Amino acid sequence: MAMVRMKFHVAVTEDALRRLNELAKAERDREDAWIAERRQERLEPGMPRRAAAAVRSEIRAETARKRRSGEFGGTRDDIMTRAVREELQARGHDREWPKPPEGELEAPGRRWGTPPSQPMGGGGYTHRLSVNLPHTLGETVRRAAYWTSKDAVEALQDWADRWGDGTDVALREAERHDIPAELALLAAAGRPSAPKSALEIRDRLRQQILTTGDLIRAAVDRASGEEEPTIPSDL
Repeated sequence: MAMVRMKFHVAVTEDALRRLNELAKAERDREDAWIAERRQERLEPGMPRRAAAAVRSEIRAETARKRRSGEFGGTRDDIMTRAVREELQARGHDREWPKPPEGELEAPGRRWGTPPSQPMGGGGYTHRLSVNLPHTLGETVRRAAYWTSKDAVEALQDWADRWGDGTDVALREAERHDIPAELALLAAAGRPSAPKSALEIRDRLRQQILTTGDLIRAAVDRASGEEEPTIPSDL
């Protein structure tokens, strides 16, 4: 029975995607070379068809075991699955998280409280990476991002109630929720301007937001040996 997978689409830099793809290719080439060597060793000229098929099946089984043990990297998704698990463990997030309130993880658009989204290419994230994780692991990623960000999100909601998000964000949010732009601009114009101290508080809160994209990108760096030391969030 096929494993149920959860798909993530993440914006990454060109360099990060290149490093991951190079690693996946190197692992595939190494695995292919090992399989070819084993076949050369074990398949004899004139071997009966059934015996040859048994040898090939045995080699496939050994290959699968080496993938499961991590001796072979496997596919790009296999590499990312291990890296995501390691990233969760390093952050102290590899745990049983409670289920978020109904509908919270399915809300459309960017996560509430994250900085305004940039067009594709902003911040150097010019490429897209699609990752298929085992469903249980994918659910852990989603719940970890939700619960570790919850307090900061609520504080940012309070901040927005007091100061608003500014006209640019107001217009984007209005478009996402089918609210007339004129009404959004009027509402934004009626709020007092946030002083520098309030803006600094907002920036600090935004830095506490953890998204699924943050976790996947950190796992990409971890897989290719480019990660920075991760301090568990509960320390």
